[in-house]
Amino acid sequence: MSTILPFAFMQTFMQTFMQSVTSAVDATTQTKTSRPNIVFILADDMGYGDPGCYNDQSQIPTPNMDQLAEQGVRFTDAHSPSAVCTPTRYGVLTGCYAWRSRLKRGVLNGYSRNLIDEGRTTVASLLKGRGYQTGCVGKWHLGFQPHYPGAEQAEPVDYGQLLTPGPNQHGFDYFWGIPASLDMPPYVYVENDQLVEGPAEEIGDSAHRRQGGGGFWRGGGIAPSFKHIDVLPDLTQQAVGYIERAASQANPFFLYFPLTAPHTPWVPIPEFEGKSGAGYYGDFTMQVDWSIGQVMDALKNAGVSDDTLIIVTSDNGSHWYQNDVDKFGHRSNRHWRGQKADIWEGGHRIPFIARWPGQIDTKTVCEQTICLTDLLATVADITGEAVIAEDSVSILPALLDPNLEKPLHEAIVNHSASGVFAIRQGEWKLIHGLGSGGFSSPRIEEPEPDGPVGQLYNLADDPGETENLYLDRPEIVEQLSALLTEYQQQEYSNPEHGR
Repeated sequence: MSTILPFAFMQTFMQTFMQSVTSAVDATTQTKTSRPNIVFILADDMGYGDPGCYNDQSQIPTPNMDQLAEQGVRFTDAHSPSAVCTPTRYGVLTGCYAWRSRLKRGVLNGYSRNLIDEGRTTVASLLKGRGYQTGCVGKWHLGFQPHYPGAEQAEPVDYGQLLTPGPNQHGFDYFWGIPASLDMPPYVYVENDQLVEGPAEEIGDSAHRRQGGGGFWRGGGIAPSFKHIDVLPDLTQQAVGYIERAASQANPFFLYFPLTAPHTPWVPIPEFEGKSGAGYYGDFTMQVDWSIGQVMDALKNAGVSDDTLIIVTSDNGSHWYQNDVDKFGHRSNRHWRGQKADIWEGGHRIPFIARWPGQIDTKTVCEQTICLTDLLATVADITGEAVIAEDSVSILPALLDPNLEKPLHEAIVNHSASGVFAIRQGEWKLIHGLGSGGFSSPRIEEPEPDGPVGQLYNLADDPGETENLYLDRPEIVEQLSALLTEYQQQEYSNPEHGR
């Protein structure tokens, strides 16, 4: 049975290892990998077991994602930093866990103020500084306009004013999308820092498909021409248009394409309705795969596929109950325990597929433990930029060599919707608390007398997290608890440069 190495030893080891990796990449490779186009597609609530390349029993056809996996690498141990959407988006763009920000649990809404600190380096601002064109098309969900401490509820976003700071102030030359989730008002499109059309009308609540409704959304303001079913096609068209424009320019481009689906409301267009074996959710996920295919076609038609690193992943696990598994025979989160919002693996273990012709070998699988916060350090590594981000590690060595054995991360930290922490190192996972901390029952569990107060699992032996070893391995609990505390107490006084 393996043991956990002390933090100081691992810190020294990782520094030495990363120096050796850097020196091992020759000048030719650095030149070849320095300026690719980068397309990062972030599905919303798509589970590990949805794409066929991850689950041969999937009831959802996903030919485009399967093709990407054939043409590149598929990671089996990729994680979102949070089991819900806003904090993951924060981590993707900043390389920093969102619990270091003011958002300690839950998500923002459509009227929430800007979450990213002024001056903080983002993936977009870093690449813009390297001469990239930078675009974001899709679901923003990180707030607009300045946030004033204690004023989140008292001062909602004023959509009659410029929506600054927003994406443009965080490194994006161009933004076109919606403020938050597709089930959160206001239902409007935003272009750069202003509305395309104001929310002049009101829409009532809609029941979930599980209850026979037309698709779940909350009532509120809506633009007269806004239709929920049109959003994913509209966003896809905008993303394709951005690629066409950007590819015609001399400079490389970065497209961040955070989708609104298959998050609720489940509103597939007629071409996909009834086509999967997993109900409206499966149909909507088929449409997600179609959107990905449209991006792939746009890259090919523009003649830039071979010069583009494309990544497809998800912001957290699927919102898929056991009743759904029983009804459709589809395991959206495959064999992992739990679902979206949970601290168990189903909440944050996600598909992660990357294709980069000439750099990433085809038909490869990588078992490295990675986190979506790693995007910032990775693009910095690719472009030769010096950046240090709090919680970001470059995965470039694993992209170029999926069989890399030495771990990239000392450990990763995961967070549930209600703020429950877990830390993962090697085969061990420690959860600070009992229950899921999310949507699955029991959400919160009180300790029994003389019983465990947390959860410890050996994922190599017990990937389903069925045997709690908290009381059996106190030395592992102690070491991982100390390491988690050290991470939580790290302070970063300069948001622009991190540690």
